[in-house]
Amino acid sequence: MNSLIRILLIDDSLVFREALARGLSHEPRFEVLPTASSPVDALAKIKHYQPDIIVCDIEMPGMNGIDFLTQYSKKLAIPTIILSSRDDLKLTALRAGAAAFLSKPKVNQHNTVKQFIVSLMQTIVQVCQHKISGLPTKKQIKVIAIGASTGGTESITAMLQQLPAQMPPIVITQHIPEQFSTMFANRLNELIPLTVKEASRVEPLLANHVYVAPGNQHMSIKWFNGELTVNCRVGEKISGHRPSVDVLFNSVAEVVKDEAIGVLLTGMGRDGALGLLKMKQAGSYTIGQDEKTSIVYGMPKAAYDIGAVCKQLPLNQIAHEILIKI
Repeated sequence: MNSLIRILLIDDSLVFREALARGLSHEPRFEVLPTASSPVDALAKIKHYQPDIIVCDIEMPGMNGIDFLTQYSKKLAIPTIILSSRDDLKLTALRAGAAAFLSKPKVNQHNTVKQFIVSLMQTIVQVCQHKISGLPTKKQIKVIAIGASTGGTESITAMLQQLPAQMPPIVITQHIPEQFSTMFANRLNELIPLTVKEASRVEPLLANHVYVAPGNQHMSIKWFNGELTVNCRVGEKISGHRPSVDVLFNSVAEVVKDEAIGVLLTGMGRDGALGLLKMKQAGSYTIGQDEKTSIVYGMPKAAYDIGAVCKQLPLNQIAHEILIKI
């Protein structure tokens, strides 16, 4: 079986296509296919060469990259990385189904282009990681659970902005008062490509959705009529908080076991540490934010100290670690 990542480049600039093709061809894991000057040109080549990944510009004559994503991405089931000199189109591209978005180099200098190609190489591997032939089969991750407190709203936002539009369900318990949780969910929904909402009392967990625990209510997950659901309720404070991260993490450990990822971010106190340990003991992969990037290194430190963390990372590396594991 071919173990190379087969890449199709789509861009109306012949010079840029050739520069990318030359640069990517230096990576021994890549096979750069004959390039395409437009999405229309690409369709026949996709059928013939069956690429593993597509790298596509946005602004092209005839059909642009966003239209290509909207009309063909889901049908083709081939991850597509969008490139553009227009950073304002990032969210549009991600919402349309792009697996990732990279800004084109703005200065035509050798070092700038070289750095861009290195970034593109890393992104290609990251997006295709779970499809590379020869890698061990990964468990299907059913849910990603995130807990945070002080400094968490900004940390969660920064982390989720690095994730693509296709993800398993994500559930978040952030220590936050009533009403502010609604505002937080609405703000997140505007800033990231995933659909974000404040969780309701009982509802099914959907892929590509993020659920934020309502202020003053515990959030947990359960099986109901064969579906994984999120449940919210008022109850006694747990670990000194309502909502409590421990409540969420404990439910994930009990219900999903080893088909989950747990992430504990910045926050004061110990809420979430024991729940994260329970997730790890059930087989989940667990991540803790490191001291340097935490606003308050309380909750992640408590988890790390009791051995609940599989890997401790700076905030800007957590999204990449999640993508490797799903």
